[in-house]
Amino acid sequence: MLQLQHITKIFNTGKATEVTAVQDVTLQLEDGSYTVLIGANGSGKSTLLNLIAGTAYPDRGKMLLGAQEIQRLPDYRRSQWIARVFQNPLTGTAASLSILDNFRMAALRKSPKLARLGVDGTFRKLVAEKVATLEMGLEHKLAQPMGTLSGGQRQALTLLMTVMAGVDVLLLDEPSAALDPRSAREVMEIANRIIRDHKLTALLVTHNIGEALHYGTRLIQMETGRVIRDFDAVAKSALDHAEVVSWFDYY
Repeated sequence: MLQLQHITKIFNTGKATEVTAVQDVTLQLEDGSYTVLIGANGSGKSTLLNLIAGTAYPDRGKMLLGAQEIQRLPDYRRSQWIARVFQNPLTGTAASLSILDNFRMAALRKSPKLARLGVDGTFRKLVAEKVATLEMGLEHKLAQPMGTLSGGQRQALTLLMTVMAGVDVLLLDEPSAALDPRSAREVMEIANRIIRDHKLTALLVTHNIGEALHYGTRLIQMETGRVIRDFDAVAKSALDHAEVVSWFDYY
């Protein structure tokens, strides 16, 4: 379980440009839950993801993963439990390394002491089997550099690498926003399947209302750093596109 207790983040404290990006947010994300987070630009969504991932630290409040406080742990320490897929398909992987070497790097998050070891036939077979589940034919191209792949292929592989790392929490930071519609649908369906099959605790940030309604079992809206709406699965299923769009009419 991931718990956020009265989390606050302030930028430029004491200056004329001071802004409270996240204000007294308390959330509890149950194990295996899939939460969707929406909000206008500047509402605090990305800052909240940064705080969970460890690329920023809260000024106030606690963050617990299970029984462990993590709000002061750096991102590289949290990466053994928390993975993040970014909007830009070029982020989060090593473009010059092969598909296979990227999977090896992901697997080493849990066992950094094995970094000196190479890739053996058993590991290659394991990666090929997992990549084959994407049905993109990439299992035959494991030596191909990641940077030569399409955005959709790269996002799909990045999602699959979270499983290799054995993480508990998956942060999806607008993973389909930079993709064409077909690739976006494929990537979102792959994410949905991975989250379900591996019982990950997932948090999706999206500006796509269709995605927000179709995926996840909980819908949260942020505004000016606060959570202003929180719908469970039953309430979320009763929402329609027009109603959710109307929440943003005043922007």
